Amino acid sequence: MKVSLVEEMRSVDKVAAEEYALPSVVLMENAGHRAAEVVSTMLTGGDVAGSAIVVLAGSGNNGGDALAAARHLANAGGRIKVFLAGDKSHFSAATAAMYTALSRMGIEIAELNGDRDWDRLHIALRKADCLIDGILGTGFAGELRKKTLRLIEQVNEAARPVLAIDIPSGVAADTGIVSTVAVQARATLTLGLPKVGQLLSPGADYCGRLIVDDIGIPRPLLADEHIHQALIDDELAAAMLPPRPRSAHKGTCGRILVIAGSRGMTGAATLAASAALRAGAGIVTLAVPASLHDIMEVKLTEVMTQPVPEPEPGCGYIGGQAALDCLQAMAQSYDAVLIGPGLGRAAATQELVRIFASSCPKPLVLDADAIYAFRSAPQDLAQLAQVPILTPHLGELAGLLGCTVPELRRELLSRVRQAAAEYQCIFVAKSECTLVVYPDGDAFFSVKGNPGMATAGCGDVLAGTIAGLMQQMDGGRSSAASDSHDGLAPLMGVYLHGLAGDLAYAEKGEGLIASDVRDHLPAALQQVRQAQS
Repeated sequence: MKVSLVEEMRSVDKVAAEEYALPSVVLMENAGHRAAEVVSTMLTGGDVAGSAIVVLAGSGNNGGDALAAARHLANAGGRIKVFLAGDKSHFSAATAAMYTALSRMGIEIAELNGDRDWDRLHIALRKADCLIDGILGTGFAGELRKKTLRLIEQVNEAARPVLAIDIPSGVAADTGIVSTVAVQARATLTLGLPKVGQLLSPGADYCGRLIVDDIGIPRPLLADEHIHQALIDDELAAAMLPPRPRSAHKGTCGRILVIAGSRGMTGAATLAASAALRAGAGIVTLAVPASLHDIMEVKLTEVMTQPVPEPEPGCGYIGGQAALDCLQAMAQSYDAVLIGPGLGRAAATQELVRIFASSCPKPLVLDADAIYAFRSAPQDLAQLAQVPILTPHLGELAGLLGCTVPELRRELLSRVRQAAAEYQCIFVAKSECTLVVYPDGDAFFSVKGNPGMATAGCGDVLAGTIAGLMQQMDGGRSSAASDSHDGLAPLMGVYLHGLAGDLAYAEKGEGLIASDVRDHLPAALQQVRQAQS
């Protein structure tokens, strides 16, 4: 499923009217009818008749959707109170039609002009069984006006179930930014396509359950190739995962080299390497500092291990010419390389990472400390022989881009898009909604994952999962072609990692640890296979 920006959705509505003869009043009617249906599911017993429902309508088309919903709920026997939060002189023709129809039904529509109007609203909110938020639509961005701010605060203080139409008022639809406050919805009915701001925090935190309805918009418009955002959903995952032939053997399923670990961080190396195997790779070798090799031999069974020279015996990290020669020779025999988990930030290690990455002829995943190695010269990433996959969390990404995490969050999609194009990398930006962005601007949002995954080591598991899939998904290539399996390992890796996390969360709750996610990767893979059959 595609994900739209505000201007893209406006274009869809315009084309629906001009080329498909579907005027906005028809789509508004459909939106109102669907909103009324959702409200019925939010009421105790599902019975609208006799329920007290407060409808808050702005002057835009979002308000028109709310007015249409009010009419359908009134027809179903609801006790409807409508409060107009906008100026009637700003109504579009479609919104004016909904207002007129509701008025002629004898339903009072109160305007919030004086203190008595606000008192009536306060009483209505306290007695309401459910509220409809049609105050602001997806066109909102910036600061709230005082009247709107007061209204949203009263809605939230009422602590009643709220259905937000399209997006909770106060959330910027393109970014998820909430400048002051936003309506805290129990559910959001988004029209046509999901919006970026519903997927990224803090906006996502205000949406509650997200319900997507096409409201009758022709499917070709919602699948327009000019919309460059999409969800990594069940349908996409089932379509992406290639079949494993009966003739497969360990040599054809991916030979993966993982360069990871340093003193005190052997767990990161263990998780990443074993996750690559759990993701279906045929052979995984872990290259570790020589003084830690015996430890890794004990910790790992199926993963092979290779000692790498250290700049000083026993220092616990890799670096120097001997280590570089060793790793460059090893890489020749593998299909893909993951470097970085728990590698450490010693100067010799960081220099080795940069030189190795510049000379590595194989598809490359850079994680954690390997990303840190390019912080002082991110432009060097564009000179690498391959299109590397970078898997930073937001702190690492902000460091690479020279900004703070709050600055990054305010325009996450646009900043990652710019970086992917400038540095010619595939970025997997890890957060509550992991974002995968390709150099050509295509962006994908994860739909799996949960708060229990906020635990050390989950990022190492993700990096290993992506590396383990690279030969299986892409035949060892890492371009971003959209018409083949090329470049799909990051998408499949993010999906499987999130799904495995959800399976682990069902068993462990907030006590899950990273190895639980890793250990549920086979079940996640099996679930995708079952969806294909």
